Amino acid sequence: MAQNMSAAQISEHDYRSQVRKAAIASLIGTAIEWYDFFLYGTIAALVFPKLFFPTSDPYVGFLETFAIYALGFVARPVGGAIFGHYGDRIGRKATLIITLLLMGISSTLIGLMPTYNSIGSLAPWLLTLLRVLQGIGVGGEWGGSVLLSLEWGHKEKRGLMGSWPQLGVPLGLALSSALVSIFLAVGGKEGFVSWGWRIPFILSIVLVAIGLFIRLRIMETPLFSKVIAEKRVERTPVSEVIKNNWKEILLSALLRMSEQTPFYIFITFVISYGTGTLHLSGNFLNNSVLAAAFLSLFSIPFFGYLSDRIGRKRMYIIGSALTLIYAFPYFGMLDTKVPALVVLAIVVSLIPHDMQYGPQAALIAENFPTRLRYSGASLGYQLASVIAGGPAPLVAAWLLHTFGSSNAIAGYIVICSVITIIATSLLKDRTKVDIIQEFNEGVSV
Repeated sequence: MAQNMSAAQISEHDYRSQVRKAAIASLIGTAIEWYDFFLYGTIAALVFPKLFFPTSDPYVGFLETFAIYALGFVARPVGGAIFGHYGDRIGRKATLIITLLLMGISSTLIGLMPTYNSIGSLAPWLLTLLRVLQGIGVGGEWGGSVLLSLEWGHKEKRGLMGSWPQLGVPLGLALSSALVSIFLAVGGKEGFVSWGWRIPFILSIVLVAIGLFIRLRIMETPLFSKVIAEKRVERTPVSEVIKNNWKEILLSALLRMSEQTPFYIFITFVISYGTGTLHLSGNFLNNSVLAAAFLSLFSIPFFGYLSDRIGRKRMYIIGSALTLIYAFPYFGMLDTKVPALVVLAIVVSLIPHDMQYGPQAALIAENFPTRLRYSGASLGYQLASVIAGGPAPLVAAWLLHTFGSSNAIAGYIVICSVITIIATSLLKDRTKVDIIQEFNEGVSV
């Protein structure tokens, strides 16, 4: 079968095959992207202050490291706008190949770059540049991967299909955490600081080769192929979606407050908090995060599937409410320093998150028309990175330093959850809506 054939020209059997390929391609691609992105966060918490800010006070070095970490999030809306434009102009497939290359090459170069002891203050500037390029790549990746899966799927299974690329998050997190644990065990603390941290970054180039092989074998989505065939491609999709769908973009960003803010506290800040404040083993904490990521491999698609049954908004609000309720017990269990309770706190923390993350892709993407969907969904999703995920570890560190108690961080999570519940309530629920029919395209997904 030729790769440039349209969905209308292939048999039912081949169509189903393309649906499977699209789901797998979106999953593996996002897993690679998020592996690279999470790897930075984990290693930054463990060794980057020593390697790139050795002359700074430990607290200042920590803030400097996570300021660079946050810049990756600031860059994500930029990537969403750039690749959203091309994704709505030339297609989902071509754009996703570029984002994969950008992310993989940037991560590999981080593994090869010199540290402060070799080139002085130039080292943190190079790290900042590569982190920004990582953010741009991830910013363009999510929207395309979600649409690749969602726009090939059946209208009654959009929650489940949209959850497939979301699985890239726990897969990437699990893979990055596993490799960090392996090289911590192999090289020990000194070996990891000296050379072990570089290997997981360098391995990115191997993962990129695998991802490219898979993505080059898929076709353009039938929904966007129809937009091209009917010559309805927008000249400036980003400006068009901002003009017509600004409310949906804003609400999409705000509804992520109780999903993204706690997530980066639960998987990144917890490592520095656990090692620095509670004096727990970094490897122990990393393995606990790995266990939580493994559970998410099952819970994310389950809650995506469940949203097809009970509705996206209902599923999402339940998850946000449970995040609010769990905030104080989470830190209460961590602060006991009892290993079993610490593991339980970390593993359970991602269940309310997954209740939101499973249906999130469909909830956001369904609120934008096909010709503007890549741009609109990417902007809404990635803007949250600036107000939620990016600042989260920094805000958490400041709250702990200022108030001397984890209760302040729990209160921060509660506020974010309230914002999410309000924003989700204001967004339309299109769970049962045919997202083609609203444009009179006359076919069902």
